[in-house]
Amino acid sequence: MENRETDVLIIGAGPTGLLLALWLTRLGVTVRIVDKTAEPGSTSRALVLHARTLELYSQIGLAEAIVERGRKMIAVNLWVAGQRAAHAILGEMGAGLSPFPYALIFPQDEHERLLIDRLADAGVYVERETELLGFEETADRVRARLKRRDGAEETSAAYVAGCDGAHSTVREAVSVGFPGGVYTHLFYVADVEASGETMNGELHVALDRTDFLAVFPLKGERRARLIGTVRHEAEHGHDTLSWNDVSTRVIEWIRIDVERVNWFSAYRVHHRVAAHFRKGRVGGQGMNTGIGDAVNLAWKLAAVLHGRMDASLLDSYEPERMAFARRLVATTDRAFTGVTSSGRVARLLRLHVVPRLVPPLFSLQAVRRYMFRTVSQTSITYRGSRLSEGQAGTVQGGDRLPWVTLDTNDVDTDNFAPLTSLDWQAHVYGDAAPDIQAVCVERNLPLHVFPWRPEMSRAGLRRWRMPAAQRQRSRPISTRARSLWRGRGVRQPEAPLARDWTIEPVAGRAAPGR
Repeated sequence: MENRETDVLIIGAGPTGLLLALWLTRLGVTVRIVDKTAEPGSTSRALVLHARTLELYSQIGLAEAIVERGRKMIAVNLWVAGQRAAHAILGEMGAGLSPFPYALIFPQDEHERLLIDRLADAGVYVERETELLGFEETADRVRARLKRRDGAEETSAAYVAGCDGAHSTVREAVSVGFPGGVYTHLFYVADVEASGETMNGELHVALDRTDFLAVFPLKGERRARLIGTVRHEAEHGHDTLSWNDVSTRVIEWIRIDVERVNWFSAYRVHHRVAAHFRKGRVGGQGMNTGIGDAVNLAWKLAAVLHGRMDASLLDSYEPERMAFARRLVATTDRAFTGVTSSGRVARLLRLHVVPRLVPPLFSLQAVRRYMFRTVSQTSITYRGSRLSEGQAGTVQGGDRLPWVTLDTNDVDTDNFAPLTSLDWQAHVYGDAAPDIQAVCVERNLPLHVFPWRPEMSRAGLRRWRMPAAQRQRSRPISTRARSLWRGRGVRQPEAPLARDWTIEPVAGRAAPGR
């Protein structure tokens, strides 16, 4: 079959691969995306989109459509031994921290269909029933062998991205390990129609001596996703398990009457992180964390492929994203161990310590906001990356840009609105000195000036006050900001570098024009 060359060959058409393809396409990179399945998934699978993911989707104009199609999860409840121990309203926890102060229920099948449709609008189509057989890496290309329904094909790409999940062909081909383990308990997931007082559109997490249940609301009346444990005596029949094998004690305690099971599956939970995220011209991925991986990788690939930056820029991808992945797995591991362990200490913590400790902690605003930042992934930072330096206020290089609203009649209602260009820009909070205006004009770097508001200081930003003499000499310039670039060096559009107003040129790291 004819050899079709492309910039990036993406293996796997789940949310991560689809978003990587869409983001690269928006940045002018040619892509092919292949998947060995005959059609997209038809089950809900991964459900929850966090605030940071929605912030990233807003940069490519998808957040509004996703929020409209999804269901906001407005509150969280903790139950212990059949009694409600704590209740927290997510909107209050995240107020002022993000334009999306909630978690959003958006089933993976709908998620994938939306991304597939937007890719098709851009002229990119998922190549189904196409499997990667292997590849060879040369100095500047990767030659890949594909198995298609109508025969074999050899193709060439500058880079291959493995987004093919836990059993990744790409990861195996480059001999990248997937260390970790498997929890002993067998879990189930079921999409159900049910009634009861806990079918109220909120998230419910229930603990018992040896049982665990999570209730996620789905869009529509009386629909929910249940995640819980299978009865111990039924675990040996993994392949033949049904709803009749689940542990129902907690379900009955929190008064859920399951009327119909629309989908059921049993599984074991793995806690693993790939040993490497990149190897040569081949990279791998693994829903919210994978989406963040895709965005981080996409802008770097585009910068290298367009000749704006050296290929060594890609070396920053692994250390930036792997550090978070390891923290996430470690945190999840501790949480799962705590809620599923049958040991005496674990039972004591679940049944006696948690119900006494959590309610007073939930009453503290600082704790609630810390929890929101952690769960929403808005606290992810790339401090310590070789791309990150400087500090302005409490914001350091590598931090996520703090979100603030604007008191203006302009079309931009917040400081995130300009990020839709996916390109570099400068932000000034307060007055823009002539020096910074001149540098921005010289570099063709869009400048966005935000009039100072008290909320900006509370968000951690620092105000620049121009001396009166400079203010009188200052001339406004009519450029409009569309991304963010500030200070020395470079910073990712999705997690910009923030420092004070002084720009110090560094060879080879000027902001690229469009």
